[in-house]
Amino acid sequence: MDEDRLIYDEQEATEARFVCFMGSNHRFDLCIVKSDRFFGKSLVLDIQGGKFAIIGHDDLNEPGNLEHAYSLNEEDAEELRTFLREVLRA
Repeated sequence: MDEDRLIYDEQEATEARFVCFMGSNHRFDLCIVKSDRFFGKSLVLDIQGGKFAIIGHDDLNEPGNLEHAYSLNEEDAEELRTFLREVLRA
């Protein structure tokens, strides 16, 4: 790769958790990656939907945040929000 265009190239140990749960209307297949890179937040990947967001507890309280990031309706987003509140605490 052209060295002049490379902004950074770093490696670090991360912790990845793969979890699947079924909400009332939606199945969630998630990969949750914890890294020092995200300042205490986690990279939450929706494997089936092909969407991701960097999420911390403060982001869970932002209205419409999960709805927008994962293209969810309010009910499905609330189920994901409830689940992530428990998971991101650990």
